[in-house]
Amino acid sequence: MNLIFIIASILLGVGLAMDAFAISIANGISRPDAKCRYVMKVTAVYAFFQFAMPMIGWVMVHEAAKALGAFNKLVPWIALVLLAFLGGRMILEGVRCGKSRADVCSDGGIVKNSNAEVCSKAAVSKASETQPAELTGMTLFMQGVATSIDALSTGFTISSYDAEAAIVCSSIIAAVTWIMCFIGMRIGAKVGELFSAHAAIVGGVILVIIGIEVFAKDVLL
Repeated sequence: MNLIFIIASILLGVGLAMDAFAISIANGISRPDAKCRYVMKVTAVYAFFQFAMPMIGWVMVHEAAKALGAFNKLVPWIALVLLAFLGGRMILEGVRCGKSRADVCSDGGIVKNSNAEVCSKAAVSKASETQPAELTGMTLFMQGVATSIDALSTGFTISSYDAEAAIVCSSIIAAVTWIMCFIGMRIGAKVGELFSAHAAIVGGVILVIIGIEVFAKDVLL
């Protein structure tokens, strides 16, 4: 292991982390008020998967290369399905949230005033206090898999490494991923403040676009 090895691992990490970076921006948009501890927890999940997938790929190359080759054909389909599902759910939740903010009233009804339907001040306050739901463990798991599954093929790239070098390389990839995703969520949070009324919808659309991009890159191009 030398300087060239470290630089190559960093560049590999940047390339593999781009999808996770984009999804982190989407998560930041949908959760602009996220605390630093929450951001660190979410981005650590992506970093873990980016560490685990190359190592799994490395093991499979040495133990079951043919099986890995067959599985690689399914990678873009899995990523498309997972990201389209997650993005669609975020869009649906964003639409529902928007309707609830427009319709909710503290007394459960609509107070009519002249020709307009308006909620009481208490209802408006209640709606404005509604916070975006945190990412669930299952959602984080699905995002982690979807953004790192193509890193399995990295096992071929590092197949000539010994176990120690493979672990170091995967650790560097994970560190790069964590840094990029942390920055991505902070960028997304700033953007989310500008589009707070439709943050979840914007984030969901981004996830769907990423899924289509991954699929098109690996299947159509």
